[in-house]
Amino acid sequence: MPIAMITGATSGFGRAAARRFAADGWSLILTGRRTERLEALKKELGSKMEVLILPLDVRDAEAVARAVEELPDAFREVTCLVNNAGLALAPEPSQEVDLKDWHTMIDTNVTGLVNVTHAMLPLMIATGRGASIINIGSVAGRWPYPGGHVYGATKAFVEQFGYNLRCDLKGTGVRVTDISPGMAETEFTLVRTKGDQAASDAFYRGTTPLQAEDIAEQIVYVATLPVHININRLEIMPVCQTWSPPHFERE
Repeated sequence: MPIAMITGATSGFGRAAARRFAADGWSLILTGRRTERLEALKKELGSKMEVLILPLDVRDAEAVARAVEELPDAFREVTCLVNNAGLALAPEPSQEVDLKDWHTMIDTNVTGLVNVTHAMLPLMIATGRGASIINIGSVAGRWPYPGGHVYGATKAFVEQFGYNLRCDLKGTGVRVTDISPGMAETEFTLVRTKGDQAASDAFYRGTTPLQAEDIAEQIVYVATLPVHININRLEIMPVCQTWSPPHFERE
């Protein structure tokens, strides 16, 4: 059975991807910081296939390296790594942001991604042809907006890191894809507003946003393409979302 490793599997895209891979019979390595959610997901999916849970903070390089080094033999031939762990904070303008929020986004979205990828590369290369590294980016990595500041910059890193990684992996058979969602109704906005349910509800009100399952479907699609195909980047928006016109400050 193929094996998928998913970071940030306790909610949103990660949890939906775990369920979608499970539906196709994949074994799973699921990481996240919320142990109780990982255990619940293992209980839900473990009757269908093998599920290994790793309570883990991707920002901790030593813990990540140790967890990968100690993977049981039955879970070492990983076919797909989904780098999903990430978050947005601080929707206010840059000049009003708490610097700690910037650091948290960088540490999670950039450093965490790098930690996991570096630790997993030997296993992905050993799997070889048909293995996939799927990084979850964002349209914010290309399209700026007020309050996007460091979050958008981290997702721009995710995209460019993936392109450069693919260059380095030439000849190994390992594929690299950036999946960049637009507006999606997950815990994203609730986390960004630090638990402000009213603000989260207002953001989605009157729209038909993407759902986590929509992105999970694309993740599995990319991971199961014929081995000679690499999707470099998928940018996915709901129909209700498009780009803003240029803004001009006039005197």
